[in-house]
Amino acid sequence: MRTTIVTRKGQITIPAEFRQALGFAEGDRLEVVIDGNTICLRHAESIIDRTAGVFAGSGPILSAEELEEAAEEAMAEDAEARCRPSPSTAEE
Repeated sequence: MRTTIVTRKGQITIPAEFRQALGFAEGDRLEVVIDGNTICLRHAESIIDRTAGVFAGSGPILSAEELEEAAEEAMAEDAEARCRPSPSTAEE
């Protein structure tokens, strides 16, 4: 069992062999979890890892040109729908 000291600023040193075994490097973000009287350290997920796939669609992947065409079609349909009289104003 290894021991370490808590500094005045609340910092501790993780022994080099532990850092190497876990792949911790200078500047890494770590999650700190308390479990009873035990503290657990693990790599924190990056924002990219946490949000990967959030916006994944269920359809096929479209090219930039296809996306642009679809957007133009949607805008045209929206403009047409806005120009049509609503049922309540058509009766007047």
